[in-house]
Amino acid sequence: MRIYLCHFCSSPVYPSKGIMFVRNDAKEFRFCRSKCHKNFKQRRNPRKLRWTKAFRKAAGKELVVDSTLTFAARRNVPVRYNRELVATTLKAMSRIEEIRVKRERAFYKNRMRGNKERQLEADRKLVDENPELLRMRDVELRKAAERAARKAAREGEEAAEEEDDEDEMDVESESEDESEDEKVKQKVLLRARRKTRA
Repeated sequence: MRIYLCHFCSSPVYPSKGIMFVRNDAKEFRFCRSKCHKNFKQRRNPRKLRWTKAFRKAAGKELVVDSTLTFAARRNVPVRYNRELVATTLKAMSRIEEIRVKRERAFYKNRMRGNKERQLEADRKLVDENPELLRMRDVELRKAAERAARKAAREGEEAAEEEDDEDEMDVESESEDESEDEKVKQKVLLRARRKTRA
């Protein structure tokens, strides 16, 4: 099973997926999707479109020169099957992939180094040029504090109302207890009267 690369954007084209275009000189072009095929037919340059690998490599956004990348190059040299050779090749492939991922991560970190400082410097410059932005921030903070105070006051009122309700419920339960006691006393008195009549 061979995984081809898209001729336009260099993304993988898996078996039974994508589009294959064969030119009159019998050269094959494989495309991952119709977007790449249409751009190819319109003779667009992949190095000028920001979403292609060619652009990213030309702009220095991805690793271009590295020994791990040479292993992915296609070689049309027939090699006789050897079980040990296949096993060692598979181990080497996994190890090379690990190394490539680590190097790409290091390359990305190196490329992004200093971005935070540049962004902070740009923010400071913006604030220096537009001091009214700080006043706007103070207004926003004041409004947020007022909202928080209102919310706390509402919660306090709700808690006080709940306490009042609980007190009322306690009073009602006490009065219910008293009324039950009175009913029991009345029943006892009625029984005593009936006994005396009999």
